[in-house]
Amino acid sequence: MDTSPTSPTGLRTASIIRRLTASHLKPTILSRHKLTTSIATGATVIVLASGGYAIADSSSSSSTNAATAGKVIPFQHGAPSPATKLGQIPAGFKDGSGTLISGTAANKAKAAAVAAYPGGTVDRVALLSDGEYNVHIIGVNWPHHVFVNQNFKVVGAE
Repeated sequence: MDTSPTSPTGLRTASIIRRLTASHLKPTILSRHKLTTSIATGATVIVLASGGYAIADSSSSSSTNAATAGKVIPFQHGAPSPATKLGQIPAGFKDGSGTLISGTAANKAKAAAVAAYPGGTVDRVALLSDGEYNVHIIGVNWPHHVFVNQNFKVVGAE
């Protein structure tokens, strides 16, 4: 029997070998691709979980220490806000007092407050009767009120 590449039997044999090889290689390549993708996905999940843990762990310090250092205390559901006051709080200040403002002065007061206490969201700025600004911050446990003077310098927080 002649099995040379040019003989009819040799051509059939070569064709069968090509089909068998192709049918076995394709699943092997696909399974290797799936394996590589699975490993890459697993590694990504581990890295993200580790990073999330590190961030959560770094912010789990005592809320009293963060408040006295003048840092924002991130919001934690169920955690009480510390009753900490820093700097000068306007005499007779009550939550909700003042006139809500917008524009250049409000933007400058907001920028000063966010620079001193980054984090949270400023939802309003009020001009107080003494000429200072109350920048109200939400999404944090402390501070909710940052007081900014007429020169746009932070003078207090509660």
